[in-house]
Amino acid sequence: MTLRLVIMGVSGCGKSSVGLALSYRLGMAWCDGDDLHPTENVEKMRAGQPLTDADRWPWLDRVAAELRVRAPLIIGCSALKRGYRDRLRAGAGGPLQFVHLTGDRALIAARLAQRQDHFMPFALLDSQLAALEPPGPDEAWTVPIDQPLAQQINRIVAALQTLPG
Repeated sequence: MTLRLVIMGVSGCGKSSVGLALSYRLGMAWCDGDDLHPTENVEKMRAGQPLTDADRWPWLDRVAAELRVRAPLIIGCSALKRGYRDRLRAGAGGPLQFVHLTGDRALIAARLAQRQDHFMPFALLDSQLAALEPPGPDEAWTVPIDQPLAQQINRIVAALQTLPG
């Protein structure tokens, strides 16, 4: 089986840190889904405006295309709603596994406050939390972000070992 893995969650949950560390651990390619946003989306977020579903569809299609043509691949993508995850599954070109990084608002807010040079402002955290439809166990593995990075990676690697093939 060709692994296609989406590290998902709200901005500031650690998708890039976990994705990069997991990429190194597994020897797989990593792609930051933020790099696939159209310029209009980036400018909208930079201005503090939440994205709409209509804004997100073309971006999600680009993420799915990366999964389809570059697999095996680990990619970071918020994938906040089940409909977004369904769209990624439909376009990924093969089985897709999600890892949901989750933590409380205070921890995520503290991480966002420390960020520098990222287009996603702290002001949009609440809109992301409001939009989040947490995946059930049928959709994703949930990994708490209040653990050290190494523990998060170990947890994901152990879950990957349960996949068939």
